[in-house]
Amino acid sequence: MGFSAAIHPMHGSVHMARKTPVPSDLEIAQGAEARPILEIAGELGLEAHDVELYGPYKAKVKLEVLERLSHQPSGKYIDVTAITPTPLGEGKTTVTVGLSQALGAQLGRKVITCLRQPSQGPTFGIKGGAAGGGYSQVIPMEEFNLHLTGDIHAITAAHNLAAAALDARILHEAKLSDEELFERLCPKDETGLRHWSANMRGRLMRLGVFKSDPESLTPEERRRFVRLDLDPARITWRRVLDTSDRFLRGVTIGRGPEEREFSRESGFDITVASEIMAILALTTSLADMRIRLGRIVVGLNSSCEAVTTEDLGVAGAMTVLMRDALKPTLMQTLEGTPVLVHAGPFANIAHGNSSILADQIALKLADYVVTESGFGADMGMEKFFDIKCRTSGLVPDAVVMVATIRALKMHGGGPKVVAGKILIRCI
Repeated sequence: MGFSAAIHPMHGSVHMARKTPVPSDLEIAQGAEARPILEIAGELGLEAHDVELYGPYKAKVKLEVLERLSHQPSGKYIDVTAITPTPLGEGKTTVTVGLSQALGAQLGRKVITCLRQPSQGPTFGIKGGAAGGGYSQVIPMEEFNLHLTGDIHAITAAHNLAAAALDARILHEAKLSDEELFERLCPKDETGLRHWSANMRGRLMRLGVFKSDPESLTPEERRRFVRLDLDPARITWRRVLDTSDRFLRGVTIGRGPEEREFSRESGFDITVASEIMAILALTTSLADMRIRLGRIVVGLNSSCEAVTTEDLGVAGAMTVLMRDALKPTLMQTLEGTPVLVHAGPFANIAHGNSSILADQIALKLADYVVTESGFGADMGMEKFFDIKCRTSGLVPDAVVMVATIRALKMHGGGPKVVAGKILIRCI
């Protein structure tokens, strides 16, 4: 089912003709006539070399834009939140998109919406997608709710790389001598010389060893360098998957013929619960992300000392996997106003907000930036102020609070809707 559309005379945005009764969200989204993303980028002041196309309707925005536009004054910063919602949600994204369309397509203001990328778990669960609803949606809706540009997959790969390296390190430390471990970690080059890598220098500094020549290490220093001595009972880094697969929440790993003696209990979390996702939302540059990834604690050793991804030697590789995920994705609303999609943590897991980078770029490109805090005001908005704003230094100019009749009823002890059933909420 389509709808008639006309180009807005001021900004090229799409003015939609409404239908009665209102079609389903899917029908509305699939009937939309999306504008070429390069057209939207051009109206924002982005140049061809500022974006990387992912098809005709979405593109990555390069971080170099921030440096080029650093002299530009910042626009108005607006956060959308809600009172504590019901399990089905109260329409924060719909209000966020609707407000942006009103400012941009109807009032002719230069506006950008900043949203989180949905997780695949809720998309195929009760709540459905996170593209908004009705005539206030992000399009292409299917791409927004599914793989998009692969940021969540990059987090999955980086997270599980660290998990694989962790278990492999335990196995090798158990089977190899100090000298054999040293030979594998710091082999000689074709001239017969050994060299420290950047992450090795960092580990040596934390150990209090300041030597430039690997051959000069004493046997005790070599032992401390090569052995992380991870305690299997104190490992905190599980694996992740972007699906709500309840049968993988608790698993036994190490069942192969060579790994059986290292078998242990572990499990899978959903990808957006990864610390890497929280880092992506709070980081301010590639260099900053590299430092933050290196600080991730994966477990404790037998002396109860923290072991990090830097100690494992995988922080650099994780950064490489996350390189493209660092760039926000440019999309559009049904009325053709621009949207920056980036990061995706839930507020009950991390801070529940889209990325600092997306907001910073948007504030330099638009007069108004409308962003959304996850969950409710007592969670996502609190973390927006206490974590995100303190990290970025940005201060919002206004907050929009969504309060629905359904949520107010639940707050007052009325019936609570859960998956199509009515449950009486005890107070």
